[in-house]
Amino acid sequence: QDYMYCNTEPVGSFQNLLIVADGMGGHRAGDYASRLCVETMVQSLEKSAHKTPVSLFEEAVTAANKAVFEESASHVEYEGMGTTVVACTLEENTLYITNIGDSRLYLIRDGIEQITDDHSLVEEMVKQGNITESEARIHPQKNIITRALGINEEVQADFFEIDVEQGDVIMLCSDGLSNMIEDEDMEYIVKNSDTLQTAAESLVARA
Repeated sequence: QDYMYCNTEPVGSFQNLLIVADGMGGHRAGDYASRLCVETMVQSLEKSAHKTPVSLFEEAVTAANKAVFEESASHVEYEGMGTTVVACTLEENTLYITNIGDSRLYLIRDGIEQITDDHSLVEEMVKQGNITESEARIHPQKNIITRALGINEEVQADFFEIDVEQGDVIMLCSDGLSNMIEDEDMEYIVKNSDTLQTAAESLVARA
């Protein structure tokens, strides 16, 4: 139910673009939701004018939410489908990020840092001090998200900007990875792999 995108040529004014989406609503509907989300975002960004990355991401997320919501409303087999999404683009030394749901973006430098915030029930419980992060990882309600693209007529995405340095590794993933492997283990695998391709394969195999 995951769908990913990595550009091989410029997308509108973006020289680079990474997107990961994790669909929900049954296997077929989840697959469709994640693919429709990513394809609609890319189409929106391809038509992008000279605006800020945040504005362009905002327009792309709005377009994707509308597309998934309308498909869900008009086809009974897709009723209730939705998807998480995390996306980023790099301009000079600034990484622009947007996310909805519990798919994540990590920065691996001296250590590993989760940049995005999960829109999930357990994340809210952690912030309220009701459970620890370790308890959240094994909590029976760990897969319940509080925000998703395509579920409602409107959706609010989060936006982040971070400075990046030579040698940084940016990693996007769904909860299929982050629920299965501790952050420190992900960092170890990435830093001890010969290439990023090898690191990705090792992470998937471990999950």
